[in-house]
Amino acid sequence: MGGSKQKRVFSSRDNVSSTVQGESISLAAALIAQNQSDNAAIAHGLKRQDPELLDHLIELYQHRLLRYLLFLTGKREVAEDLFQETWMRVLLRGGQYNGKARFDTWLFTIARNLVIDLSRKRTMASLDEMREGWDDERPFEIAMEGPSPLEQFQSRENSAEVGEVLLKLEPTYREVLVLRFYEELSLEEIAGVTGAPLSTVKSRLYRGLAALRPEMEQIRAVPPLAEVAI
Repeated sequence: MGGSKQKRVFSSRDNVSSTVQGESISLAAALIAQNQSDNAAIAHGLKRQDPELLDHLIELYQHRLLRYLLFLTGKREVAEDLFQETWMRVLLRGGQYNGKARFDTWLFTIARNLVIDLSRKRTMASLDEMREGWDDERPFEIAMEGPSPLEQFQSRENSAEVGEVLLKLEPTYREVLVLRFYEELSLEEIAGVTGAPLSTVKSRLYRGLAALRPEMEQIRAVPPLAEVAI
């Protein structure tokens, strides 16, 4: 009898676990379906050059886009000019967006290409050419116990210092860190934006974090002004 009762209890728990797991899978599937539906709606609206949709997209993505351009160029006036040009491209070439990828990755790709075009016009190297011959696709990983240096530093109050530290890094390292930790893109999506192989994206991420660590440690070693004895 005891064994029978235990068997029934186990069966009940198993059913609950299966139900919860099933609900989680259903929720994930619903979210994916919703995102795909949203992307499809954006693609349809851009093909019709819907002005209301464009206004909505600008309102939704303006902060992220400008931040990305600021980190790529390091100059606000240049970033603001490219910000306007990016949205002009979205309006004029919206029909090229098919809704299969996330809209933000397509948007960042347009912005990145404009940065590269501007760099070439100014006889400067493109983002990739700045480090031509430097990318090493051999496996390279750093010990990561707990949050990354960037994630640790983002918890600090002075966000301006974060930008200053990132701007000290090589452009390709900086770009991958911004896309990964600010924009929360997957490595595959970053590869799509940058046009770099996945192995190169991984290498840039690891090496960027490695270059970032001493800069972060140096700043953390300096006490806030309130703690400095006068």
